[in-house]
Amino acid sequence: QVQLVESGGGLVQAGGSLRLSCAASGHSFSPYAMGWFRHAPGKEREFVAAITWSGGSTVYADSVKGRFTISRENGKITVNLQMTNLKPEDTAVYSCAAARYVGTSLDYLTRRYPYDYWGQGTQVTVSS
Repeated sequence: QVQLVESGGGLVQAGGSLRLSCAASGHSFSPYAMGWFRHAPGKEREFVAAITWSGGSTVYADSVKGRFTISRENGKITVNLQMTNLKPEDTAVYSCAAARYVGTSLDYLTRRYPYDYWGQGTQVTVSS
């Protein structure tokens, strides 16, 4: 089992920045691809960003491309999400997820089903 814990959420004004982190504990020796998803009230959970197990490739939702950056620490199941130029529509609970996947299909990592473990989420609120 892998437990994921997010941190770094909070309240920020539009145009501001936040950095989310996701730390893992448990069986951390398997290679995992990592992703971030968000869930806003009244909306479906949506994909935000993902990074392959090697850290060599990333993929972003169109809505955050150019504003968010996902990164990971080599050899660890930890992942960060640097968010800049935040907008009120970015307000949501952000959750990280881990997938036991060593492939290179970035489209695969934009789906929810590849992910085996999920964190509880951290609230991000962007005021206008």
